[in-house]
Amino acid sequence: MATADVARDLDLLRQAVGDRQLTYVGLSYGAYLGATYANLFPAKVRALVLDGVPDPVAWTTGRGDQAATWPLYNRVGSAEGASATLGEFFRLCDQGGPSCAFSQGDPRRRYQALARRLLANPAQTPDGPVGYADLVYATLRAVQDPAAWPELAEQLQQLDSLTRHPTAAATSVGTSQPDYPNVLEGLPGVACSDSDNPDQVDAWRRAADAADRATPYFGRYWTWLSSICQPWPGRDPDRYTGPWTRRAANPVLIVGNRFDPATPYRGAVTMARLLPRSRLLTLDGWGHTSEDKSSCIDAHTARYLLTTWTPQPGTVCQPDIVPFAHPSAQTVDGPTKPARS
Repeated sequence: MATADVARDLDLLRQAVGDRQLTYVGLSYGAYLGATYANLFPAKVRALVLDGVPDPVAWTTGRGDQAATWPLYNRVGSAEGASATLGEFFRLCDQGGPSCAFSQGDPRRRYQALARRLLANPAQTPDGPVGYADLVYATLRAVQDPAAWPELAEQLQQLDSLTRHPTAAATSVGTSQPDYPNVLEGLPGVACSDSDNPDQVDAWRRAADAADRATPYFGRYWTWLSSICQPWPGRDPDRYTGPWTRRAANPVLIVGNRFDPATPYRGAVTMARLLPRSRLLTLDGWGHTSEDKSSCIDAHTARYLLTTWTPQPGTVCQPDIVPFAHPSAQTVDGPTKPARS
């Protein structure tokens, strides 16, 4: 189930439909799949868009002896990305004033206090108790997409009122899941096949403690998410661990979102530095990948897919919508500027 096996299947599909070279758009893990394809089959690349790509070295082996003590998602930096994005939620909520339901006072401090109260005593809602873990999970889901931020602000306001005044009315905080989320099996089957991880369970505990000190709320979540890799029995000798520097037949377009809560921007920067003939396109916005967030990004990727022409070096796009901003302050297809790394 390693990603290299999927990349080989992808090449068989390319052959089956009669395409001489592959045209492909990959988001998140799909971007890592695209990076693997580009290095396994560089001569077969026509146009690859890799949007929200994790650092491929961090995903597989880590650097030096990292894998002995630092699990998969800790190396990728997902907790740091989530923490930075939540910081932007607080900043924009504060700036938005009445446009953000959670803006009264200092949103960051209010969230900290709410988290402490829920850790001590779960809130009772019509859908059942809501505790600290529910707060973290709901927040992490919401920061993936800035379109969900106004609803998150309303939910936080309701929870804040409920924990201060237990008789206040409250609604769900968006913690529901599918009846059978097969990510529980699919994720480790792939991730554990791809990656090197610590041999001892205690290494995850130490990593979780360190991560939560550095990135409160999300450090433990992202650490323990990969812990199934410690006892996972599957191994795949055909996995791909690099090099990530093969020269593709045509340029590869790499898209990175500045505040991505799952695949931090630094992963896109690293991939662009590793992969020859690649071009980095930056979204100066929020959320996981650039999908449905910027007409500027859409225009550049569409032109690239049709022509294989990449944007100018250092191109930065603005998001179509700024959360909690007054309509007159919204940015649509804003100007480009040199990228920061």
